[in-house]
Amino acid sequence: MNLKQLLKIFSDKTCQKIYVKKLSANDNSKNQIYFGGSFDILNILPSSEIITDTDGIRKRESFKSKLDFYWFDEDGRSSKAPNSQLILYPDYPEVRFSGFLLGCKNAPRDLLIERIDNRVLFIGVSDERKIYGYVVSPNSEIANEFFALKNIETHGVFYVLTVFNNQIQLNSKNILLEELKRIHNLGWIFSKRLTPHLQIVPCENSNCGGFTLEAELNIPSNPRSEPDFLGWEIKNFSVKNFEKINSTVITLMDHSPTHGFFNEQGAEAFIRKYGYNDNRGRESRMNFGGTHRHGIFHSLTSLQLVIVGFDSDNLKIINPNGYIALIDRHDNIAASWSFASFIKHWNTKHANACYVPSKLKKEFFLEDEKRQYSYGNKIILGSYTDVTLLFKQIYLGKIYFDPGIKLELAIEGQRRKGVKVRSSFRTKSGDLSSLYQTNEIINLELI
Repeated sequence: MNLKQLLKIFSDKTCQKIYVKKLSANDNSKNQIYFGGSFDILNILPSSEIITDTDGIRKRESFKSKLDFYWFDEDGRSSKAPNSQLILYPDYPEVRFSGFLLGCKNAPRDLLIERIDNRVLFIGVSDERKIYGYVVSPNSEIANEFFALKNIETHGVFYVLTVFNNQIQLNSKNILLEELKRIHNLGWIFSKRLTPHLQIVPCENSNCGGFTLEAELNIPSNPRSEPDFLGWEIKNFSVKNFEKINSTVITLMDHSPTHGFFNEQGAEAFIRKYGYNDNRGRESRMNFGGTHRHGIFHSLTSLQLVIVGFDSDNLKIINPNGYIALIDRHDNIAASWSFASFIKHWNTKHANACYVPSKLKKEFFLEDEKRQYSYGNKIILGSYTDVTLLFKQIYLGKIYFDPGIKLELAIEGQRRKGVKVRSSFRTKSGDLSSLYQTNEIINLELI
């Protein structure tokens, strides 16, 4: 089998990106396979929930996460490796791949037990979130063809090959920029959404700027947590002037608390204890909102955001059981988020992120008001993030918790509507550069 045939098997398994690692002698089943010196590998490999674990012998704490991993043979037949997992060691930090042979009948044992330099490991992620692997010897035809490739895109310790329009591409960034330039040149676009059944339908909601952009990129609206376009997470944000894109508030994630009073007693009890009467005087409503930053008590909720178990100077997690929390003046935890949940939530979609500004106009057509969007020529690209960069910005107050939680109270003669919860972490677009190791503002009109 040659390289083209191998990549065809990956493509047939709906893998858009193939991650390739040249294995060292130490990359074997005994020592595990080194996947990098940061947690950003979780950006590209879908995993199960992250748990904390303590090595009983070495007393070393780590994070672990199971993988839905399969080896396949030259005919494309797959064999599940049920004990595959990622182990994240925060004290180094580093991530290793382990358990990839145990319990798998057709695993490539001969190549992964021995200490052999320059074997080549190929990994692809399918649309169904399955992870497929194939490994070749250093003198194979596939390895020789791969070593001859030039100017390949990289991600950490991996080289990256992209499948687009049934062709192997060496750089997904160039494909993305060409698509965004095309969309920018379209001018005003009627608001729309691409359904999961690949049908274009009108969109008249406040978040239709993102849906319209995704529809132009042939991305259906869905709740999937994976990146949107060839490994790039596409995020739209609204501006009034395409030349001023650094002062807009960006929602980075919506992430509900995992522990604390909020989880123990529920959202209604939380808002009754820590919320406040509606500022507009509506007797039927209580709110919990406002900007909560690290180390500052909010004037309405009397809660402050804190981060526990993180060394902000050295960008290291010093306690895998650490957390981010809202605490009151008596140090009671009103709500908290475990580090494990933050790692999972952040790293799932933000390996490579593209922030695209848009403007909105509303006009009447045939007596109906229609939304239209145009997309700016200057876009923000961020690559190679890590949750420790996120924690650092929370510590500095650049990222803040900005919830929107409301309780509709029952009053005589009216039906109670219940509780609505939004748990948003936000920042300004001008501070996005601190979240990525590589940052660019690109003018699409110049490419």
